[in-house]
Amino acid sequence: MTENKKAGIEIQLDEQVAQGNYCNLAIIAHSTSEFILDFATMLPGLPKARVKSRVVLTPEHAKRLLLSLQENITRYESSVGHINIPTKQHIIDPFGHKGNA
Repeated sequence: MTENKKAGIEIQLDEQVAQGNYCNLAIIAHSTSEFILDFATMLPGLPKARVKSRVVLTPEHAKRLLLSLQENITRYESSVGHINIPTKQHIIDPFGHKGNA
């Protein structure tokens, strides 16, 4: 169990969840009332990705996540260095559209 002093809440984290899941693919969908984030693992040479975890968020919490990730990436890059993203990386769209990241 960990405690978040800033927010004044206790966060429980059991051993199995603390192990985490390795994911190298995220698929994001949304409706008017929620954002759905599927985290998956795709292995080279295999045509299917296996979803390891699904997180459903309200639009407000999705935006808070976006801002928190941006803040953390900025801190990471200022201490560790710039994160390079290769250009023309293929995107897998579960709805059949093709694109690049």
